[in-house]
Amino acid sequence: MMELKYQKLQSILREIKSVVVAFSGGVDSTFLLKAAVDTLGAEHVLAVTADSETYPSSELEEARVLAEQIGVRHIVIETSELAIPGYTENDKNRCYFCKSSLFDHLIPILNEHGFQNVVYGVIADDMNEFRPGMKAAKEKGIRGPLQEANLFKEEIRMLSRQFHLSTWDKPSFACLSSRIAYGETITKEKLTKVEKAEAYIKSLSVRQVRVRTHGDTARIEVEPDDMALVLEYHAAIDKRLKQFGYKYVSLDLAGYKSGSMNKSLERDIQYS
Repeated sequence: MMELKYQKLQSILREIKSVVVAFSGGVDSTFLLKAAVDTLGAEHVLAVTADSETYPSSELEEARVLAEQIGVRHIVIETSELAIPGYTENDKNRCYFCKSSLFDHLIPILNEHGFQNVVYGVIADDMNEFRPGMKAAKEKGIRGPLQEANLFKEEIRMLSRQFHLSTWDKPSFACLSSRIAYGETITKEKLTKVEKAEAYIKSLSVRQVRVRTHGDTARIEVEPDDMALVLEYHAAIDKRLKQFGYKYVSLDLAGYKSGSMNKSLERDIQYS
């Protein structure tokens, strides 16, 4: 079944003929980029990474390395989500504003190179989650080949491993703004605080971490297997995160969950 889905993905890419890939260096966009290069040839693929306040510098460097390994042209553009009208207010449409702006930056690049379409790494799993960015993609005619081929995250990881991509077991990543509670204004200072806090906790050999920010409180999410490690270093973590600007530091006993901030929007999502 997985192999049939990959063949479907290749068919979709051949139909498009040439693509600009919105490339973050994460599991999904890396696999999409590799599939596009293998299917269409490197001359028909361009990877574009948007460097902004919400994108950690470590991720940018990894994206550069991955693009070089795959053997594809790679452009890094400078963007600023904080300059997008409506973004810093951080309501439920934040991701819509972000993706809409991103695609507005990519479409001129598409036209400049004479390619057929912009593609991005939306996957089948995302159809069951609150993803306002998909509305922006639909409005602007942006394609999501992985989702169209009905590929799920675990299948993408398995295929990535088959293709010897180092991202096959990379922890999931989302922009730093997703750590800040809805309704709280997003600022450069808050994003920097989150980035530093997560980088420190990862340095303790914690694989997957989110530092959810609720005012001056840090709510740490890690996988259940890493909770003992966080507790072992609890004093050091508490001290360091308070140095970064948090007043309270807590561990969420429910563990890491992608999109956990959306829990506060369930009523709005249901009735909007």
